[in-house]
Amino acid sequence: MKDYEHVVIWLDYFNKTLPKNKGRKLAKEKCIFDPSLNELIDAVKDAGFEIKESDDKVRFPKRPYVRSGYVVVPKGSSKTKILDKISKKLVAKRAKQSK
Repeated sequence: MKDYEHVVIWLDYFNKTLPKNKGRKLAKEKCIFDPSLNELIDAVKDAGFEIKESDDKVRFPKRPYVRSGYVVVPKGSSKTKILDKISKKLVAKRAKQSK
């Protein structure tokens, strides 16, 4: 049964190396190279969302040959706005690490 109160956020949405037809949802400047689930979890928490569930042993439907991961957050606004908030935190964290 479909859950309309939560949103699934996949790692592949933020992977800069993927083309959009393989699962990337955002522009390349809003993405990072090979994000990890721990980075995603930290970014989701920093963006102010509560994580209901996470899994790192699953496969993204458009790339069934690669293990990926996801987190589930409550739906407070549109998925696009949620992804934008999380991507800002991800890019900022990665920029700090590279300095």
